[in-house]
Amino acid sequence: MDGERRRDEWRTPPAQKSLLPNWSKETKEKLELMKTNEFISELRVAPQNRLLFIDANGNQVHAGYHLTELKSASTDAVDCGGRVNHWPETIVQLWVPASPGDDYMTSAKFLKIFDKVRGMIPLKFDAEIRVEYGGENFFPLTYHVRAVTRDQNTTRAFLAPPQTTCKASDRRAAASPATEAQSCCAPQRESCCAA
Repeated sequence: MDGERRRDEWRTPPAQKSLLPNWSKETKEKLELMKTNEFISELRVAPQNRLLFIDANGNQVHAGYHLTELKSASTDAVDCGGRVNHWPETIVQLWVPASPGDDYMTSAKFLKIFDKVRGMIPLKFDAEIRVEYGGENFFPLTYHVRAVTRDQNTTRAFLAPPQTTCKASDRRAAASPATEAQSCCAPQRESCCAA
């Protein structure tokens, strides 16, 4: 079916080969991670819209997906520079059953589930929102939400895979010469790791 849309995608405009590369490399690097409150606010603007989740290559979570779980996660970690890091996340888990329906979930249905869950567990609205999904066209990961766009009938959440980094090295690179001595990481001539 290369080049053809599945029966359940007939109303969906064809995706571009890549949706995010239209942004410059600098723009992509400066994109902030979407917060839970920002995502939910975007959905509330057009609750009647179909809600699609799309990766940077234009692959989308198939119609008939279910919102199977909402998680309020808290991570405590120590990076290689010896600094303790803590951050919260709201994780949305999606799943496509073996016999999915033909329709996409609407923003209103997503919001109804979200509102019910937030009455049951504490969700932090300033936490990053992530989407956990894996399927025939997506590698199983917990994706970042990089942007949300809308047209008359569809709201699209654009997903990006997580990237690894050395936080200590990142801090050192961002530090000015005056603050480099205070960095938890060793000077550039030495290893970035504290051990």
